[in-house]
Amino acid sequence: MTGGGETWARAYYRNTSGAELRSVLTLMGPRGRTVELHCALPAHDEPGSCETPRSPSAGGPDAYAAVAEYAGAGPVEEAPLLLRAGSDRAPVPEASDRPGASG
Repeated sequence: MTGGGETWARAYYRNTSGAELRSVLTLMGPRGRTVELHCALPAHDEPGSCETPRSPSAGGPDAYAAVAEYAGAGPVEEAPLLLRAGSDRAPVPEASDRPGASG
């Protein structure tokens, strides 16, 4: 997500499993910069979110990607990976689609 010159990642969840789950939200940016946030997802049917800290943008939206991974409880080496979801990079507009372009 971008706004006000800042970039961050956010993942929404609803945990109806009956057990606490874990999530890792990773924001990858320009020049190999990566922010990784670990979140605990309580076992209840209410929607929630996990969000990385906001930081000054170091490029346009197309310079960033995010991945959210959700896993079961228990030791990391034994917990099953339940879901991995990634963002699509923002499309780069064609030259003719850019404001002020002629033709």
